Amino acid sequence: MVEQEWTTTGDGVRLAVRRWHPEATTGTAIVAVHGFGATKDSPTVGRVAEALRADGHQVVSYTARGHGESEGHCTLGDLERHDVEAAVRLARRDADRVVLVGASMGAIAVLRHAAGHAPEGVVTVSSPAEWNLPRTVQSAGAAVLTQTGFGRWVARRALRVRLSRQWSDAAPPVDLAREIDAPLAIIHGHADAFIKSAEAHKLYAAAPDPRRMELVEGMGHAYVTESVPVIRECVRWALSSSTVAPASLAAR
Repeated sequence: MVEQEWTTTGDGVRLAVRRWHPEATTGTAIVAVHGFGATKDSPTVGRVAEALRADGHQVVSYTARGHGESEGHCTLGDLERHDVEAAVRLARRDADRVVLVGASMGAIAVLRHAAGHAPEGVVTVSSPAEWNLPRTVQSAGAAVLTQTGFGRWVARRALRVRLSRQWSDAAPPVDLAREIDAPLAIIHGHADAFIKSAEAHKLYAAAPDPRRMELVEGMGHAYVTESVPVIRECVRWALSSSTVAPASLAAR
């Protein structure tokens, strides 16, 4: 069953939410966070959610602030930590354990949330480590889109993304990785033309154990088809590596 609802973040932003309920639950929920320009209804997000639901997990996704029908303005992974927190709060209503899965901008958001909280696992897909992106056509396009008035106009009209005009100079993901107190799996594609796989090595080097890195041949950026089986495997690994026992077991 798929359920649509709304939630409000701690800083007052209303978000559209989508939940996938499994037929037989494992007591675990996955918060699946999309990247820039996507939504909870994007086919790429749905493909990941359906695969994880087939594994018995409840899946909670949402349309991030500044995107589509949700309120607010996109801050490229900074204030989006409040979005992740709101989704985790929903997920914990029905689940003892929560694993965060985020792609690209969504990976930044889950790292920022997890650095101050204690999820049972974190899986990043195509995350940058530093703010200096490689000199590629894709990166140049992203810079124009997010850092110029014309680009913000295009994002609003073509992608339905409302970008904030302010950049907070937030800590880069590599600094956040050092603070994660949960199993961290880092997934990156060798064929990612937007963020090079060297960024995954930086995140892995910074993170404490338990940690895992998967570099996937032929995989491009974010929630592409090649990422789905690797995400499933990394979620299983995170749950098996977590030192936090499910509440239902700890009570026995």
